[in-house]
Amino acid sequence: MASQVETTVRSPEAYSLAHRVVDAMQEAAVWPTPLNFELWLHYLSAPDSPLSQEMARLLASGAPFTESTAEMLAAEFLPRSRLSEEIRDAGAVLNRELAAVASAIDKARESQANYGDTLAEAADRMAAAPDSASLGVIVSSLSDATRRIRRHTSALERRLESSNREVVKLRDHLEQVRRDAMTDALTNLANRKAFDEQLLRMCDQAETEGSPIGLALIDIDHFKRFNDTWGHQTGDQVLRYVASVLARIARTPRVAARYGGEEFAVIFPGETSGAVEAALNAIREEIGSRALRRRSTNDDLGAVTISVGFAQRRPGETAIQVLERADEALYASKRGGRNQVTNADTAAPAAA
Repeated sequence: MASQVETTVRSPEAYSLAHRVVDAMQEAAVWPTPLNFELWLHYLSAPDSPLSQEMARLLASGAPFTESTAEMLAAEFLPRSRLSEEIRDAGAVLNRELAAVASAIDKARESQANYGDTLAEAADRMAAAPDSASLGVIVSSLSDATRRIRRHTSALERRLESSNREVVKLRDHLEQVRRDAMTDALTNLANRKAFDEQLLRMCDQAETEGSPIGLALIDIDHFKRFNDTWGHQTGDQVLRYVASVLARIARTPRVAARYGGEEFAVIFPGETSGAVEAALNAIREEIGSRALRRRSTNDDLGAVTISVGFAQRRPGETAIQVLERADEALYASKRGGRNQVTNADTAAPAAA
């Protein structure tokens, strides 16, 4: 998506695209902030991208496109560009460290070569003038050369120690950047990119090992009502609450993720259908057991309920096929009155 956008903004149609972006934001009553402009630039220039599809869904729902919405979209769909910048910066530091080490090694190599020359010269002089006075001069020369090579060797050791510390710091930094790029900023759960990668990997592993794996899609019931009644800050509070329950119950090796908007997903590797259904009902009951209060005013928000659909992977089934069946089960839960868990293998398929 990023490369497609970058190509477009460097092409002759860049100015017309910029006008279209501004016109589209004005039509949707969206302020032309730098972040909104970047999001809408991606939305119009890469219409088939996950970001564009999510924006189309949000706009079709009629929900206002707020700063909170923009930040959520950027955190979920735009971290890769920031990740690339972080990696480039780390690469520049690493290149400087490697250049410094290479320079120190060259100096040590030159010092060793000179030391070898000094030894060869001393041997020749000892053979040509073996008197005690000459030997004293030769020994003094060898002593000086030995001290020089020790200094260069010590300098190289210090340089290598320093570089090793810097490389460890860079490794830790890049690992943190990688984690940030795979984490939803609002809920601290895995984001959609991390979820997609984990699901593919776990489905491949399940196929190889013949082990079970379950997938659940979870949707907050009537979430739009929270946003419309109390505002998006309260909506964010509800999202974080649901995420906190998921994070506590869906611990490793389970994987809980924010799938998009008010929808979440959980992967259950190595668990039977009965165990998955029991865990999902535990999540549903805990979420619905607590009456939330609005932080800013202490107003009673009432209980939050969720609709859940899950599917147990069948042999030979792809990750996309499992997702589609779980999604059908989710819509069966919604049509059935919400606040329930539906098993894709026992429910009738959802109507299109």
